[in-house]
Amino acid sequence: MTMDNEDRTPGSAAEHHAHHHNDFRTPQQIATETTDKSYEASSESEHKDLTTKKIHKRLWNKFRDLSTRRKVILIVVLVLILAGLGLIIHQAFHKKPVTTAAVVQIVKPKPAAQPATVASNLTGLQVSPSVNQRPVTGIMIENSLDARPQSGIIDAGVVFEAIAEGGVTRFLTLFQDTQPSYIGPVRSLRPYYLSWDMGFDAPIAHVGGSPDALSDIGTWGGKDLDEFSNGSYYQRISSRQAPHNVYTSISQLNTLEAKKGWTSSTYTSFPRKADSPAKNPTVTGIDLNLSGPDYNPHYAYNAATNSYNRSQLGAPMTDQQSGAQISPKVVIAIVVPLSQGALDASGAYYSDYSFIGSGTAYVFQDGGVTIGTWQKTSNTSQITFTNPNGTPITLNAGQTWITAVGTSSDVSY
Repeated sequence: MTMDNEDRTPGSAAEHHAHHHNDFRTPQQIATETTDKSYEASSESEHKDLTTKKIHKRLWNKFRDLSTRRKVILIVVLVLILAGLGLIIHQAFHKKPVTTAAVVQIVKPKPAAQPATVASNLTGLQVSPSVNQRPVTGIMIENSLDARPQSGIIDAGVVFEAIAEGGVTRFLTLFQDTQPSYIGPVRSLRPYYLSWDMGFDAPIAHVGGSPDALSDIGTWGGKDLDEFSNGSYYQRISSRQAPHNVYTSISQLNTLEAKKGWTSSTYTSFPRKADSPAKNPTVTGIDLNLSGPDYNPHYAYNAATNSYNRSQLGAPMTDQQSGAQISPKVVIAIVVPLSQGALDASGAYYSDYSFIGSGTAYVFQDGGVTIGTWQKTSNTSQITFTNPNGTPITLNAGQTWITAVGTSSDVSY
């Protein structure tokens, strides 16, 4: 309590009293002040109203004094200004929200890369994928002494060999991978060649044929490219005497096939494998007996190329154009019962093979031999080769040469 008294300064009460005394006003004074302030505000408002009225009056007087033309212009300008303001206000209150459309990027899957090469349907060799889209083309080529050396056989993927008549052999050559420009001499057709050809769904080029063959090609549904009906797709050369002088090319025959609508072939390929040459070959030579020394082929195994160099009449069988020796990767001898058919125009008997059925097959490859079974169940079915246990024999990729012999004793190695 003593501290409170000591904290008070002298004269503080008097000052406090004086301060409150100066701020004190009577009710009459407050009322007078309020009235004065209201009067001042009212006077100020009235002054503003009078000023605005004066301005409006002046503007009206100026407008009234304008010429009619200027009045019209002024009214038009004012209307345009008001219209512009109205449009701005409308857009401000009715402005649509800006939306950002979602951009969906459709990413197309990249197509699977096409392989640079694929296994050929005919030979198993690596080729462009487009090659397998071509038709297989069969061509009958003769093997008489006057026909040698032949052209184009070296480029065939598969070759069938059999006796045509009188002991003279003939070849059915099948092409798809390669397109040689000079093939021949082209000769006549026989039923068994036609049946083997149809197993590859191949159009077949020939110059006439035996009566049975010419009848069968229509009855069986073969794809006929007979020179007799399509002479412009063949040429007869002057350097050889007829009938050993008819030649053609794959490009010419492909054009003829396209004209007939035969642009592809659907067939069962031979099962193929990679080469696996034996370290110690057990078969270095093969002899097949067909009809005599003029036509019996001999094969010598070439270890360097893992193929079989073919000879006839004691000399290498060569291609006329390149001079290279024919050397298939696989040699197959099929035992097919053989009989004589009708006489041909020269007095020789046409050969007749039992080409539908089955029999023994000798498959030579990699320097060895597999003895199995061949089978063909119909004209349009593919010929097959199986092991003694019934599993398919896989063949080396490359040219395959199939020769029909009458008995197993006609095969020696």
